[in-house]
Amino acid sequence: MFAAENGLKGDRRLQGISEAIRVVPHFPKPGIMFQDITTLLLDHKAFKDTIDIFVDRYKNMGISVVAGVEARGFMFGPAIALAIGAKFVPLRKPKKLPGEVISEQYDLEYGTDCLEMHVGAVHAGERALIIDDLIATGGTLSAAIKLLERMEAEVIECACVIGLPELKGKRRLSKPLYILVEPREIDDCYQEVCV
Repeated sequence: MFAAENGLKGDRRLQGISEAIRVVPHFPKPGIMFQDITTLLLDHKAFKDTIDIFVDRYKNMGISVVAGVEARGFMFGPAIALAIGAKFVPLRKPKKLPGEVISEQYDLEYGTDCLEMHVGAVHAGERALIIDDLIATGGTLSAAIKLLERMEAEVIECACVIGLPELKGKRRLSKPLYILVEPREIDDCYQEVCV
């Protein structure tokens, strides 16, 4: 579900968020239109609006765990967790967490990867939200769902700032997905980045 479909249609905050995201053509390889959220983080108002929209959505859902996917989920997850009174659990790349972990491998558009989570970070029955910056093919979020469910947490929803619907990642998910914005038109991006 897009934020615009959830009572936010015409909300100027969504336009500001979209405009704050820089698109970098042909990164990390030719043909990729990279959605760079670092420019969103530089825009105090757009960044705050992003967090506020997520907090408004999740504050009354009884969520006790916000799980952020490395690395860009770490930029949004802790602020959301603090605001809704939940703990933040990092889902990391291999060999980044000390102690006992569980792992889940997944496919990317251009290879495979793996997510890990500390054993004991999440408990049976806890209500969880998974946050990341973007959904493309859905592999990363699907692995995150599996990790949390292996610990018997109840994943309520996945949330992303950006959705790339042409890659159909939502189809791979077993849980609802909430997205704030879609990428801007390529012509707008080229004007901004290449001129």
